[in-house]
Amino acid sequence: MLPLLPRPAERRVEMSRGTTMVRKMLTTLIAVPLAILLAVFMVANRHAVTVSLDPFGSGNPALSATLPLFVIILVCLLVGVIAGGTAAWLNQSRWRRAARGLRVEREALRGRLAAKEPMALPARRTG
Repeated sequence: MLPLLPRPAERRVEMSRGTTMVRKMLTTLIAVPLAILLAVFMVANRHAVTVSLDPFGSGNPALSATLPLFVIILVCLLVGVIAGGTAAWLNQSRWRRAARGLRVEREALRGRLAAKEPMALPARRTG
């Protein structure tokens, strides 16, 4: 009888036990300095800036907003991250579809294997 390979989720649990602490440390080492830099950036760029979305009325624009500079930069950064993430997600759709098909096929093969070769039950201890 062939031994069944551990399922991917079981392998991930086994691997993550040893790497959880390292991941937390790396996250802290990256997130804390970034948060400090973001706070310094926000304090340094807190002056108000008028953003005009009217290309024809430069003297008295119809669409304009006066906001702190850091808000404008952070909104632009957030829009870019969302647009990039969406584009990457859409480009990976064929790989997700292939993975779903392979997952279904794997489970069907496991079911066929289990039906052909019943697993022996371990001996029960008495006493």
